[in-house]
Amino acid sequence: MIFVGIDDTDTLDSPGTNQLARALVRAVADDYHLVRITRHQLLFDSRVPYTSKNGSASILLEPAREAGISSLIPRLRTEMLAHFVAGSDPGLCVAPAVPQVVVDFGRRCQRDVVPQSDARALAAELQIHLEGLGGTEQGVVGALAAIGLASTGDDGRVVQLGQWPDDLSGPVSIARLQERGVHVRDLESGDLVTATVIDVGRHLRPNCRGGEVVLFAQRGKNPGWEAVKLS
Repeated sequence: MIFVGIDDTDTLDSPGTNQLARALVRAVADDYHLVRITRHQLLFDSRVPYTSKNGSASILLEPAREAGISSLIPRLRTEMLAHFVAGSDPGLCVAPAVPQVVVDFGRRCQRDVVPQSDARALAAELQIHLEGLGGTEQGVVGALAAIGLASTGDDGRVVQLGQWPDDLSGPVSIARLQERGVHVRDLESGDLVTATVIDVGRHLRPNCRGGEVVLFAQRGKNPGWEAVKLS
């Protein structure tokens, strides 16, 4: 598995970080298979420079054949630079494994304001690839945090799952979600929902929780179940 983190890649009037993550996946799809793209919520605070709600993105990739990190990094860098938007401060992080101290760093970024120097020092100590690709390069903080949070399997909202298209909205059979590896659980009890259909809303956006891809649900105003959108 290869963990990729990106952050601070957009402005208010440009395509967002999630869209860039999808573009990166397409650019390397011949040699790296997507496991999932996940959005991670970091500290939402006026002291932190962010575009909208201070979310970073992780990309989990499985190398095909013998493709590794050394060939992946320049391809990701080239694609990010091709999508660079003036006014953004993008950061890129790539690692084959994530130590606990990086998980702790990611959790810290959800609670506190973290300086760029801390991210760079930690990555250098662990020999994790971390670089800024424009502007103030502040995105290195969220990029490193993203891989830490992604490695837990217990954080974030899934934007894309494998090669499945983003084609599900409204009422969807739970059996169809299960085919895609999505577990539907009651928001209150945590139990698996045994109904046959759930309203997933405008887009299917499950979460990573407990090592599973989980769509949390609650009973709607009308009879039946509806998805709950969580960070």
